[in-house]
Amino acid sequence: MAATQRYSNVSIALHWLIAVLIIAAFILGNIMVDMRISPTKLKYFSYHKWLGVTVLAFVAVRLISRLMSKAPPYPDNMGKAQTYLANGTHILLYVLMFAVPLSGYFYTLAAGYPVVYLGLFELPVLIAPNPEIKDSLKELHEILNKVMFVLVLLHIAAALKHHFYDKDGLLNRMRPRI
Repeated sequence: MAATQRYSNVSIALHWLIAVLIIAAFILGNIMVDMRISPTKLKYFSYHKWLGVTVLAFVAVRLISRLMSKAPPYPDNMGKAQTYLANGTHILLYVLMFAVPLSGYFYTLAAGYPVVYLGLFELPVLIAPNPEIKDSLKELHEILNKVMFVLVLLHIAAALKHHFYDKDGLLNRMRPRI
């Protein structure tokens, strides 16, 4: 496949790094919510927040990179409907990759807890503790996570369909070179 038909190495690295971080945050989030309160649970909450902040930072870099360089073309066999679905899915994934960590951040602040990134520095407190919106923000964070989970599964299924069924090389645009 020609070099012009692939994303840049930076975009590919960011894509897979963000994917791993999101999966880790999702798994950790599901583990910690069912735990009894303990020092381990509090540690997991910190790790979960750190992952969210890191995802947010890398997604911002990825979006800037994406806006500065054109995406490789889709395969010729993709019709307009598939192209619209692919573009819409990517846009929604970007929205969610910002919205999920931000909703968690605002939920944490509304609950009256600071976010201290890597235990080193406190992120700005953009809203005061607010018990009246805390539960709504928690629910929003959970719903956005579920929507992103489903969308990521669809994204993976579409990539695998293109690779194994269509055999059109679409997956190679984002596959790391080893």
